[in-house]
Amino acid sequence: MANCITRHIPNTLTCLNLFSGCISCIMAFEARYEWALAFIILGAVFDFFDGMMARALDAHSPIGKDLDSLADDVSFGVAPSLIVFSLFKEMDYPGIMASAAPFFPYLAFLLSVFSALRLAKFNNDTRQTTSFVGLPVPANALFWASLVAGSHDFLTSGFHPVYLFVLVCLFSWLLVAEIPMFSLKFKNLSWKDNKVCFIFLLVCVPLLVFLGICSFAAIIVWYILLSLATKKK
Repeated sequence: MANCITRHIPNTLTCLNLFSGCISCIMAFEARYEWALAFIILGAVFDFFDGMMARALDAHSPIGKDLDSLADDVSFGVAPSLIVFSLFKEMDYPGIMASAAPFFPYLAFLLSVFSALRLAKFNNDTRQTTSFVGLPVPANALFWASLVAGSHDFLTSGFHPVYLFVLVCLFSWLLVAEIPMFSLKFKNLSWKDNKVCFIFLLVCVPLLVFLGICSFAAIIVWYILLSLATKKK
C-alpha cells in the first residue's frame, strides 16, 4: 500500500503545479498581476518538489515526464504569455499603430510557443543533466510576472508597445538559444565547487530587500548576465 501511494506523490505535485498555472492564467486575464505572479511562484515550488520527490522515491515514469512538460508549459509558458497579452491590451498605442492595436497583443503568445520548444529540447538534450542550455522556462515566467506586477504603471503609460515586443522576442530567443546557464544544484558546500552559485545568491539578497515585487525580474536578468559572464569558451 505504501508503494502504491508514494509512487503517485510526484505526479500529484505536478498536477498541483498545473492547477496553479491555470489559476495564474485566470488572474492574468483579469489583470490581477500580483496574484498571477503568486500562483506562478507556487507552481515553481511544486515543480521543484515533484522532481525532488521523484528522485527520492525512485518514482520516475514516462507519464510523469510528459505530465511535467505539460504542466510547465501552462504555468511557465501560457501564464506569462497571458500576462503580457493583458498588458499589451492596456498599453497606449501611438496613432501610427492604431490599426495594429487589436492584433498586437497576440504576439505575446510567442512566449508560449518558445517555452514549448524549450521544454521539448530539454527533454531530449543529454547535455542538460547538471546545467541548462538556454533560459529555463520557470525563470522566464518569473521575469515577466514580476516585471508586469511591479512596473505596471510605467509599462502602461511610459513604455512603447514595440519595445515590449522586442523584449518578448529577446526572451523567446533566450529560451532556445545555445547559451550555457548554470543550475542551482549544490553537490557540497565548497566555495570552489559552487563559486558561481554563491556569487549569484549573495547578489540576490539585496535585490530581494530593495526592489520588492520587481526583484524577481532583476534576479533573472542577473542570472542571465552571470551565466554569460561565466560560460566556458
